Amino acid sequence: MVATNPMKITGGWREGYVLDYHTLSSDFIGSDEFGNPMFDTKRPAVGELLYQLKYKRKTEALEALVELAAAFVRKWSPSVDVIVPVPPTRVRRPQPVIELATSLGKNLGLPVLEGFVRNVKNTKELKNVFDYNERLKLLEGAYKVRDQSLRGKSVLLFDDLFRSGATLNAVTEVLYKQGGCLSVYAFALTRTRTAS
Repeated sequence: MVATNPMKITGGWREGYVLDYHTLSSDFIGSDEFGNPMFDTKRPAVGELLYQLKYKRKTEALEALVELAAAFVRKWSPSVDVIVPVPPTRVRRPQPVIELATSLGKNLGLPVLEGFVRNVKNTKELKNVFDYNERLKLLEGAYKVRDQSLRGKSVLLFDDLFRSGATLNAVTEVLYKQGGCLSVYAFALTRTRTAS
């Protein structure tokens, strides 16, 4: 099995983890013929698998990531009733975070509530917003829960990439305040090397 480097992540949730860093290093190596910057990026195994799934659409990467995630969640053993994936910023198909959450739920025998938390505000993609406070401001009022069906339940909140925690914190707050959830546990596959 692929090696992982689990790390605790802190936020408004009860407990949270990521499996590893998304990248180890990324060095500028010049520009292509169109003037676009090029980088020599080194990734740990989990980061490489996620890259292969998201940008190369390698289905074997999905299976490998789900096996790693399921093995970790079983060992961690948070007492959860359901998996709720973070809603994607852009509506496009396929959505890796949804595919991963769905497969993880099947592997763990847990229901997955895609769309339970909805993005109700047209926010720009946060990957290009580096200031944490600006990210929080953009996410204010951005999410709503679908209904009260998770009142008193424990949730595994799932995302593929953890950067600053702004999105996971915003969704966690909505799950507690609007959804009446008993506990939220946060879990992401990878994290950026900096919290920006």
